[in-house]
Amino acid sequence: MEAYKIAMTTWGNWVDKNIDTSKTRVFFQGVAAVHLNAKEWNDPNHKDCSEQTEPLKGSTYPGPGVPGEAILKSILSKMAKPAYLLDITLLTQLRKDGHPSIYAGGGPKFTDCSHWCLAGVPDTWNELLYAALLQ
Repeated sequence: MEAYKIAMTTWGNWVDKNIDTSKTRVFFQGVAAVHLNAKEWNDPNHKDCSEQTEPLKGSTYPGPGVPGEAILKSILSKMAKPAYLLDITLLTQLRKDGHPSIYAGGGPKFTDCSHWCLAGVPDTWNELLYAALLQ
């Protein structure tokens, strides 16, 4: 995570130095969750995102936070010209059902729990961006 912090700090400094906020708005898409461990959402019957057909109920994620989320928010809060955070972390944490899983092309030997199906979660990201642009 130290390399991520250095990279994000460098990016934040570049934005502060080079962006004219009267002409440009900066957006940053937050950190998307992966669902590699079903124990995170208290599912003893599965190993990962395989066979998940519903999102988690409620508005909190029972598992750990996403690595990098706190670093990102800290960097954004220190910027003189902060970027608009499209905060997708909780949204993606709750959508354990939104991954290609075994249907990514590798069959049961490869379960893809890090990419997202279309239509689905990425469409919501676009809706958030559109709403932010209209502000």
